[in-house]
Parts: sequence; structure tokens; C-alpha cells
Amino acid sequence: MPRQIITTPNAPSSPLYSQGVKAGSHLFISGTTGIDPSTGTLAGATIQEQTRQALTNCAAILQAGGGTLDDVVDVGILLADPGDFAGMNEEYAGWFATDPPTRYAAKLGAEIPGLLVSIRMTAVLT
Repeated sequence: MPRQIITTPNAPSSPLYSQGVKAGSHLFISGTTGIDPSTGTLAGATIQEQTRQALTNCAAILQAGGGTLDDVVDVGILLADPGDFAGMNEEYAGWFATDPPTRYAAKLGAEIPGLLVSIRMTAVLT
């Protein structure tokens, strides 16, 4: 099965990974941070601001691949500080208000100054 690399200028990118990869009906979104692609800097200093931007970035990659948040079946969240779990949930709850996808949260292993969250997703497109 051939894979299709998904890219968009509406989310942060790097030459070290693909923003998204589509294989058949599956769309895999790389771990995406709260960097605002228009400025190249973190969207804010709070977990809510960075979670909001990371989810916005994921949604942009989903759209570029022909999907929406409604197609998401799994979300992985990495937090720099597990103490930010409640604040992350505060923002996250509005994005998947009903019938949310499966999800896990874990501690982010890399220490990057100012970075609070990284979010990855898997979607199944119909």
C-alpha cells in the first residue's frame, strides 16, 4: 500500500519528520506542539494556550489530508509536566465534546524550554 505524505503551511514542520502520513484510509499525524506556524514561536506560556494551538495544528494537518476531528480514533498527549493534566483537559474537552476518541497521556521525555505539550493523532477516513 503506497503512502502519501501530508503537508500544510498551517502547522509547524521539520525536515526530520512528516506532518502527516496517509496510508489507505488511515491518516497518522505526527506529534504536534503548540507552535504558531505564522510566527514560529509557542502560542503562549500556559498549557491551555499551547494545547489549543497544538489541536489547531493537528486539525490543519487533518484537513490537508482530507479529514476532520470527527475522523480521529486515537489521540496521544505528552506533557512536560504531568501537573498540567487538568489544564490540558480543560482545553481538550471542548474539541471532542461528544463521542471522543481513545486517548493516552504520558510524560514528555525531551526537555525543551517553554514547551508544555505535544499531541499526535490517528484518523480513519471514510
